Amino acid sequence: MHERNSVAELAGTLRRELNRYSPGEKLPSSRALVERFRASPVTVSRALAALAAEGLVVTRPGAGAFRAAPHGAPARLGDTSWQQVALSAESAAEAVPRAVDATGVLTTLAEPPPGVIELSGGYLHPSLQPERALAAALGRAGRRPGAWGRPPIDGVTELRAWFAREIGGPAGTLAASEVLITAGGQSALTAALRALAPPGAPVLVESPTYPGMLAVARASGLRPVPVPADAYGVRTDLLADAFRASGARVFVCQPLFQNPSGAVLADDRRREVLRVAREAGAFVIEDDFARRLAHEDAPPLPPTLASDDPDGIVVHVCSLTKATSPSLRVGALAARGPVLERLRAIQVVDSFFVPRPLQEAALELVGSPAWTRHRRTVAAELRIRREALLTALRRELPGVTVEFVPPGGFHMWARLPDGTDEDAVAVAALRAGVAVASGRPSYPAESAAPHLRLSFASAAGVAELAEGVGRLRTAFHGVASASG
Repeated sequence: MHERNSVAELAGTLRRELNRYSPGEKLPSSRALVERFRASPVTVSRALAALAAEGLVVTRPGAGAFRAAPHGAPARLGDTSWQQVALSAESAAEAVPRAVDATGVLTTLAEPPPGVIELSGGYLHPSLQPERALAAALGRAGRRPGAWGRPPIDGVTELRAWFAREIGGPAGTLAASEVLITAGGQSALTAALRALAPPGAPVLVESPTYPGMLAVARASGLRPVPVPADAYGVRTDLLADAFRASGARVFVCQPLFQNPSGAVLADDRRREVLRVAREAGAFVIEDDFARRLAHEDAPPLPPTLASDDPDGIVVHVCSLTKATSPSLRVGALAARGPVLERLRAIQVVDSFFVPRPLQEAALELVGSPAWTRHRRTVAAELRIRREALLTALRRELPGVTVEFVPPGGFHMWARLPDGTDEDAVAVAALRAGVAVASGRPSYPAESAAPHLRLSFASAAGVAELAEGVGRLRTAFHGVASASG
């Protein structure tokens, strides 16, 4: 059982039992609750904290937890209907929409209800996260002299140097001075798009692509223009046409283990992307989110596009978050030339800097032996889970096909039979107890075919993956019966 589900279930039980106690009466001790429910002390502590946050209990250090006194009269309800007018009123010259569609992002971020198997997540399952190593790194970082002081605006120098080595490769083609530390990859992607394209401008994107990038682009008032991609990455034979037809000066791509398809950009296409962008006078934003998520059986990884680009065409985005924990919001932007100053300015205005303790903890983590061990463990587990999901799909849903089995990343791009309503399947799947992501939000325009994006990293293990696909089969049958 997931820890978060255990917390929710225990909190629910305690909530139902509160009427046994008078206001101010002490609840059983944490030790008694641990013994009664056979839960860990952490689970009990978090369940009590959840009730305290709801105002149902009061915790007193050294004394225990007590039922809270009843609330007074409910607060007077105001009339907020005026906001509908204020939020929707736009001038004719307004270029950037104020309403933001976060649907594609929330599918990845939102925790499913208790009992629902998560095949839609964008992060490692807690059992795969290096929690002990992170805790140790954060403890060491917090004790460093100056760790709680103001960090350098561009980031801690040693961490910038580490990212420069990771991005530039063995040849050392990137300097630490060309790297900015960011609050994760999404923040870096947002800064890059704002720096490179004005509101209303077109921006070329792979089709299909990462829904979170489309959300960022649209929230900034940009117009995503699709360029078809296949199992070898973006179709470079169409990229030049797209630049000419749209007038775009930015192309966003994920050359390695693309989300959602898992594709790796072919060697000949890598060269073509840089050549075509150079001829168009355009930037390439390289979203290298999955380099540290190669599977155990993956072939040698190609270098980053940035490492092969001395002319500053590529603005590189990467982070440590996907390979560690959703709460380690540490990433990097790398760029050459005048654009670096614009990126720095946007970063400073938006967020000042990334908290120094977090930067120091990241540096402690990647410099420890635990980092190498963690990378090996994740690589092996992702291969095992990928194969388990593929086997379960072939057994339970032979009508669903996976045209490309990715050697890295989290996701499998599952093609549904023609005519299938992918949104209806996703809704039915949630009712059946499994969360999956419809493929529709991955397309900047019309979708080429119905798909589901299935994550094999967010489930607890191979047994849960098999059970999840079994529940997905139930959902398919329900949708088929309803449409028939």
